[in-house]
Amino acid sequence: MRMLVVGAGSVGGYFGGRLAAAGRDVTFLVRPARALQLAGGLTIVSKGRPEVIPVKLMTAQGAAGDFDVILLAVKAYQLDSAIADLAAHVGGATTILPVLNGMQHIDILRSRFGPPHVIGGTAMIAARLDERGQVLDEAPIHNLAYGEWGGEKSERILALNAFMSGAGFDARQSDCIERDMWEKWALLASLGAITCLMDGSIGAVAKTPGGLEFVRALFAEVTAVIEGIWQPLSDPFKARAYALLSDQTSPLTSSMYRDMKAGHRIEADQIIGDLVARAGTKAIATPLLSAVLVRLNVYEQRQLSVA
Repeated sequence: MRMLVVGAGSVGGYFGGRLAAAGRDVTFLVRPARALQLAGGLTIVSKGRPEVIPVKLMTAQGAAGDFDVILLAVKAYQLDSAIADLAAHVGGATTILPVLNGMQHIDILRSRFGPPHVIGGTAMIAARLDERGQVLDEAPIHNLAYGEWGGEKSERILALNAFMSGAGFDARQSDCIERDMWEKWALLASLGAITCLMDGSIGAVAKTPGGLEFVRALFAEVTAVIEGIWQPLSDPFKARAYALLSDQTSPLTSSMYRDMKAGHRIEADQIIGDLVARAGTKAIATPLLSAVLVRLNVYEQRQLSVA
């Protein structure tokens, strides 16, 4: 199996790098500036120890060729440009495995390449890039899940699972990847909404007077939207998620909050805006999420005016 990794940031860099280190046939499709950073190898720093992994690189201007699987690991606002770059590498039997946030990207990819090419996927990892382009592994969470939309154990999923397994991270073939993706969106939207609107960590919000009431109401709104536009979320999932979101000792923040504090672009439309828009089609009220979206839009407008 030959894999093309589109997006050599913290997520694509980590999983693609681990696969390359395990001897898998992996090529990174990168921009020229990132190619320069990776010319001497991709560096993953785990527990303070750097590991330099030789990797194969190509740019969008390189020769076209089909790949068996494309791991798409870009920010949601980079999706359009990533599609333009990877289109030449999608053949008749190519599988596209996206690990973006939300669900909007699934509709876009299916429309562009056809539903049979696109499977579901989720990535759970705490990592970031430093100023030198090294992948900093910041927690022992390295989960990559993938599966057919209908849950079947197809020949390509079994082959992909064999390719992913034993590469130094937790690879999982999922029989219910759609549910996995909706649950991740529910948690991510709740975490992002709480930390971005309240400008603090989960613990800081939860231990503030009125904080737990806000968290409970926000999470109830998110779950009500998802249950109204999709299916009911399980009680065990909701219990686990609420316990995480209401932990008064937790230093947890969302990646969107950290991006805001650093002055970076954020995925406001894909994580919060799309949820509000889908709720609108079902006449589901979203007062708290709509307030969060206004907050995020104010930030984005400010960034545009500075740029």
